[in-house]
Amino acid sequence: MHIPDGFLSGEAVAIGWTGAVAGLGVAVRQAKLADNERQLPVAGLAAAFFLVGDAPLVPVTVGTQGHLLGGTLAVVLLGPWLGALTIAVVASIQALVLGDGGITTLGLTIVNLALVPALIGYPLVRLLRRVLPTTATALAVACGVAAFVCVFLAAVLFVTEVTVAAVVDIESGTLVTAMLGTYAVVGVVEGVITALIVRALLGVRPDMVRIATREHRRRRAGAPARTETAT
Repeated sequence: MHIPDGFLSGEAVAIGWTGAVAGLGVAVRQAKLADNERQLPVAGLAAAFFLVGDAPLVPVTVGTQGHLLGGTLAVVLLGPWLGALTIAVVASIQALVLGDGGITTLGLTIVNLALVPALIGYPLVRLLRRVLPTTATALAVACGVAAFVCVFLAAVLFVTEVTVAAVVDIESGTLVTAMLGTYAVVGVVEGVITALIVRALLGVRPDMVRIATREHRRRRAGAPARTETAT
């Protein structure tokens, strides 16, 4: 889901960079306010994991490929702000080093892949936790659902951006069908993977799941469970 250079108008590129810089600026500020020092090594490992996990690319249509995104998993493990920064770093490495997508369009890529999970996915998980049972499995399911939603929403944004702002001839119908169809499937796969990883970590290392409740951590430590309290 990376947009090559030369596909979009200058106005779209400028809007993308404005949104990315503003969003990452908030993320940097909030990450500094939070106690994230102990999570920095985990963030580094997560970035390496996502680079490898996102590597397999499936051609979708002209100038586009399909791949796993990993944004929702990043924000539930690291928190919305550090998670967004981690995915932004991954997207930057992919563009600058691996040639996945353009440099001018990197702003839009960061918005789609990093900021959508932080601003939509993380709050969605918190919302789902209010209506689902307070169990590790239910939390994992909530993370999986949010992962699917974020992947599909990112695909919708991508299609909108390319359709509205393309400066080259693109068959819009083919793009919409290919991208949304492909990423509906990718979203299901990513949702399942996200849920399985979160559930496994909650069983052995709940401290590595930032969105996990204090109740889950107390249960793992053997302390009596109390009413759920959000972290």
